[in-house]
Amino acid sequence: MLQLGQFPDHDFDAPLGLLSDCHRRIERFLDVMIQVCVARAGDEPHADEREALRRATEYFRVAAPRHTQDEEESLFPRLRAAGDPRVADVLAEIERLEADHEAAAQKHAEVECLVTHWLDNGRLASGEVAHLSRALQDLSSLYQAHIAVEDERVFPLAADVLSREEIRSLGHEMARRRGLMRNLWGE
Repeated sequence: MLQLGQFPDHDFDAPLGLLSDCHRRIERFLDVMIQVCVARAGDEPHADEREALRRATEYFRVAAPRHTQDEEESLFPRLRAAGDPRVADVLAEIERLEADHEAAAQKHAEVECLVTHWLDNGRLASGEVAHLSRALQDLSSLYQAHIAVEDERVFPLAADVLSREEIRSLGHEMARRRGLMRNLWGE
Protein backbone atom coordinates (compact mmCIF):
# COMPACT_ATOMS: atom_id res chain seq x y z
CA MET A 1 0.00 0.00 0.00
CA LEU A 2 1.31 3.46 -0.87
CA GLN A 3 1.63 5.89 2.04
CA LEU A 4 0.83 9.51 1.29
CA GLY A 5 -0.62 11.24 4.31
CA GLN A 6 1.47 12.70 7.05
CA PHE A 7 0.65 15.47 9.43
CA PRO A 8 2.93 18.49 9.24
CA ASP A 9 5.45 19.07 12.00
CA HIS A 10 4.49 22.75 12.22
CA ASP A 11 1.34 24.84 12.29
CA PHE A 12 0.42 28.40 11.33
CA ASP A 13 2.18 29.70 14.47
CA ALA A 14 5.43 28.53 12.81
CA PRO A 15 4.75 29.43 9.18
CA LEU A 16 8.33 29.06 7.95
CA GLY A 17 8.39 25.50 9.26
CA LEU A 18 5.00 24.90 7.72
CA LEU A 19 6.31 26.05 4.33
CA SER A 20 9.16 23.55 4.67
CA ASP A 21 6.68 20.82 5.68
CA CYS A 22 4.84 21.55 2.44
CA HIS A 23 8.07 20.84 0.57
CA ARG A 24 8.17 17.38 2.13
CA ARG A 25 4.60 16.76 0.91
CA ILE A 26 5.52 17.97 -2.59
CA GLU A 27 8.46 15.56 -2.63
CA ARG A 28 6.35 12.64 -1.36
CA PHE A 29 3.45 13.20 -3.76
CA LEU A 30 5.81 13.61 -6.70
CA ASP A 31 7.75 10.46 -5.72
CA VAL A 32 4.51 8.48 -5.53
CA MET A 33 3.45 9.67 -8.98
CA ILE A 34 6.85 8.69 -10.39
CA GLN A 35 6.72 5.27 -8.71
CA VAL A 36 3.26 4.51 -10.13
CA CYS A 37 4.26 5.73 -13.58
CA VAL A 38 7.33 3.47 -13.59
CA ALA A 39 5.54 0.48 -12.03
CA ARG A 40 2.53 0.54 -14.35
CA ALA A 41 4.08 1.94 -17.56
CA GLY A 42 0.62 3.08 -18.65
CA ASP A 43 -1.20 -0.12 -17.68
CA GLU A 44 -4.24 -0.06 -15.39
CA PRO A 45 -3.18 1.12 -11.91
CA HIS A 46 -4.23 -0.94 -8.87
CA ALA A 47 -6.85 0.58 -6.59
CA ASP A 48 -4.31 1.98 -4.10
CA GLU A 49 -2.25 3.41 -6.95
CA ARG A 50 -5.36 5.02 -8.47
CA GLU A 51 -6.12 6.62 -5.12
CA ALA A 52 -2.52 7.77 -4.75
CA LEU A 53 -2.57 9.35 -8.22
CA ARG A 54 -5.91 11.00 -7.49
CA ARG A 55 -4.71 12.41 -4.15
CA ALA A 56 -1.41 13.63 -5.58
CA THR A 57 -3.16 15.32 -8.50
CA GLU A 58 -5.63 16.96 -6.13
CA TYR A 59 -2.79 18.15 -3.90
CA PHE A 60 -0.95 19.76 -6.79
CA ARG A 61 -4.18 21.34 -8.08
CA VAL A 62 -5.36 22.78 -4.74
CA ALA A 63 -2.60 22.99 -2.13
CA ALA A 64 0.45 23.72 -4.26
CA PRO A 65 -0.98 27.00 -5.64
CA ARG A 66 -1.67 28.14 -2.06
CA HIS A 67 1.94 27.38 -1.18
CA THR A 68 3.04 29.50 -4.13
CA GLN A 69 0.78 32.33 -2.94
CA ASP A 70 2.20 31.97 0.57
CA GLU A 71 5.63 32.64 -0.83
CA GLU A 72 4.92 35.15 -3.59
CA GLU A 73 2.21 37.19 -1.87
CA SER A 74 3.24 36.91 1.78
CA LEU A 75 6.86 35.86 2.34
CA PHE A 76 8.81 37.31 -0.59
CA PRO A 77 7.30 40.83 -0.30
CA ARG A 78 8.19 40.90 3.40
CA LEU A 79 11.75 39.91 2.60
CA ARG A 80 12.02 42.56 -0.11
CA ALA A 81 10.75 45.19 2.33
CA ALA A 82 12.95 44.07 5.23
CA GLY A 83 15.73 46.51 4.42
CA ASP A 84 18.35 44.07 5.66
CA PRO A 85 21.49 43.95 3.47
CA ARG A 86 21.52 40.14 3.67
CA VAL A 87 18.30 40.06 1.65
CA ALA A 88 20.07 41.67 -1.31
CA ASP A 89 22.15 38.50 -1.63
CA VAL A 90 19.07 36.34 -2.26
CA LEU A 91 16.90 38.71 -4.33
CA ALA A 92 18.06 37.20 -7.63
CA GLU A 93 17.34 33.75 -6.23
CA ILE A 94 13.86 34.87 -5.20
CA GLU A 95 13.19 36.02 -8.75
CA ARG A 96 14.33 32.63 -10.05
CA LEU A 97 12.06 30.92 -7.50
CA GLU A 98 9.11 32.90 -8.83
CA ALA A 99 9.98 31.80 -12.37
CA ASP A 100 10.19 28.21 -11.08
CA HIS A 101 6.66 28.53 -9.71
CA GLU A 102 5.36 29.39 -13.18
CA ALA A 103 7.31 26.57 -14.84
CA ALA A 104 6.06 24.10 -12.21
CA ALA A 105 2.45 25.20 -12.72
CA GLN A 106 2.74 24.54 -16.46
CA LYS A 107 4.27 21.09 -15.89
CA HIS A 108 1.61 20.25 -13.30
CA ALA A 109 -1.09 21.11 -15.84
CA GLU A 110 0.48 18.63 -18.29
CA VAL A 111 0.76 15.96 -15.59
CA GLU A 112 -2.82 16.48 -14.42
CA CYS A 113 -4.15 16.15 -17.96
CA LEU A 114 -2.25 12.90 -18.53
CA VAL A 115 -3.07 11.41 -15.13
CA THR A 116 -6.76 12.29 -15.51
CA HIS A 117 -6.77 10.62 -18.94
CA TRP A 118 -5.04 7.58 -17.42
CA LEU A 119 -7.53 7.30 -14.56
CA ASP A 120 -10.53 7.86 -16.83
CA ASN A 121 -9.43 5.35 -19.47
CA GLY A 122 -7.41 2.87 -17.43
CA ARG A 123 -4.44 3.02 -19.79
CA LEU A 124 -1.95 5.36 -21.37
CA ALA A 125 -0.38 4.89 -24.79
CA SER A 126 3.40 4.54 -24.83
CA GLY A 127 3.86 8.12 -26.10
CA GLU A 128 1.68 9.41 -23.27
CA VAL A 129 3.67 7.37 -20.74
CA ALA A 130 6.88 8.89 -22.09
CA HIS A 131 5.40 12.40 -21.92
CA LEU A 132 4.17 11.84 -18.35
CA SER A 133 7.52 10.38 -17.30
CA ARG A 134 9.43 13.36 -18.78
CA ALA A 135 7.09 15.87 -17.15
CA LEU A 136 7.44 14.18 -13.75
CA GLN A 137 11.23 14.05 -14.07
CA ASP A 138 11.28 17.72 -15.08
CA LEU A 139 9.23 18.56 -11.99
CA SER A 140 11.50 16.45 -9.81
CA SER A 141 14.61 18.24 -11.08
CA LEU A 142 13.00 21.66 -10.76
CA TYR A 143 11.79 21.00 -7.22
CA GLN A 144 15.08 19.52 -6.07
CA ALA A 145 16.95 22.76 -6.80
CA HIS A 146 14.04 25.03 -5.88
CA ILE A 147 13.38 23.45 -2.50
CA ALA A 148 17.08 23.44 -1.61
CA VAL A 149 17.31 27.21 -2.12
CA GLU A 150 14.17 27.88 -0.09
CA ASP A 151 14.91 25.46 2.76
CA GLU A 152 18.62 26.26 3.02
CA ARG A 153 18.74 29.98 2.20
CA VAL A 154 15.41 31.78 2.00
CA PHE A 155 13.55 30.39 5.02
CA PRO A 156 16.55 30.66 7.41
CA LEU A 157 17.13 34.22 6.20
CA ALA A 158 13.46 35.06 6.77
CA ALA A 159 13.71 33.68 10.31
CA ASP A 160 16.67 36.01 10.92
CA VAL A 161 15.44 39.24 9.31
CA LEU A 162 11.67 39.22 9.87
CA SER A 163 10.24 40.34 13.18
CA ARG A 164 8.10 38.11 15.33
CA GLU A 165 5.06 40.15 14.32
CA GLU A 166 5.88 39.80 10.60
CA ILE A 167 6.20 36.04 10.99
CA ARG A 168 2.94 35.95 12.95
CA SER A 169 1.24 37.94 10.18
CA LEU A 170 2.68 35.55 7.61
CA GLY A 171 1.05 32.65 9.48
CA HIS A 172 -2.25 34.55 9.68
CA GLU A 173 -2.23 35.17 5.94
CA MET A 174 -1.45 31.54 5.24
CA ALA A 175 -4.29 30.40 7.49
CA ARG A 176 -6.70 32.94 5.99
CA ARG A 177 -5.82 31.67 2.51
CA ARG A 178 -7.08 28.26 3.66
CA GLY A 179 -10.20 29.62 5.37
CA LEU A 180 -8.87 28.79 8.86
CA MET A 181 -8.53 32.17 10.58
CA ARG A 182 -11.64 32.00 12.76
CA ASN A 183 -10.76 28.56 14.06
CA LEU A 184 -7.17 29.43 14.98
CA TRP A 185 -7.30 32.93 16.43
CA GLY A 186 -11.02 33.65 16.82
CA GLU A 187 -10.84 36.34 14.16
